[in-house]
Amino acid sequence: MPARTLVALALTLVAGAAVGGSAATPASAVDSARFDDPQPNAYFPLVPGTVSRYRGHEDGERFRERVVVTHRTKVIQGVTTTVVRDVVRRADGSVDERTHDWYAADDAGNVWYFGERTATYDEHGDVESREGSWRAGVDGAVAGMVMPADPRPTAAYRQEYLRGEAEDQAWIVQRHVSTRVPHGRVHDAVRSLEWSRLEKDVVSEKVYGPGLGIVRERDLSGGDEVFTLVSVSRP
Repeated sequence: MPARTLVALALTLVAGAAVGGSAATPASAVDSARFDDPQPNAYFPLVPGTVSRYRGHEDGERFRERVVVTHRTKVIQGVTTTVVRDVVRRADGSVDERTHDWYAADDAGNVWYFGERTATYDEHGDVESREGSWRAGVDGAVAGMVMPADPRPTAAYRQEYLRGEAEDQAWIVQRHVSTRVPHGRVHDAVRSLEWSRLEKDVVSEKVYGPGLGIVRERDLSGGDEVFTLVSVSRP
């Protein structure tokens, strides 16, 4: 399906979510009993010690990103989550954004997102904003699904929810994708469209590779951000 058609469909779904009450508010929190025997997810691996490096650009500025699946855990709503550290640096090496994300796979292999602690920085190293930070169970925030165990078109799901702060959603649009990134050729990938009710004009495409996670992301509408996977080192 052409990108323009996908964007149009995604914007239609966003409009529906903005109007429909059922899409705007999650039904309930996750059940911690579903995380007693977590199973791995091929498209969102959480192997401690894995380091993924990306490069990208936005608004004419170049960035480098380093994502580390740490050995640290954090218990949220009775679920032991894995702490993933994500640092984005400008071309001069200064930190643009630093985030700690909290993920957990359930017994079926679905990966859930339990929140993030994030901060953006100015060129002097001072914190500009902590907007977007949230944790499931606090102030009405609810965990969301970041990757289903068996992602298939046309699965759609909420990735995070804190009203007015974190409302990302995703839609699986294609399987068995082949793509080339600086890391190399990736086969049998999954492609999704992702958006937020808080930024209705922005639609992003993400491609997830088996055993790799995100290998490419780019804005299709409302922005020009692009990031691609450069390398992966495993423990």
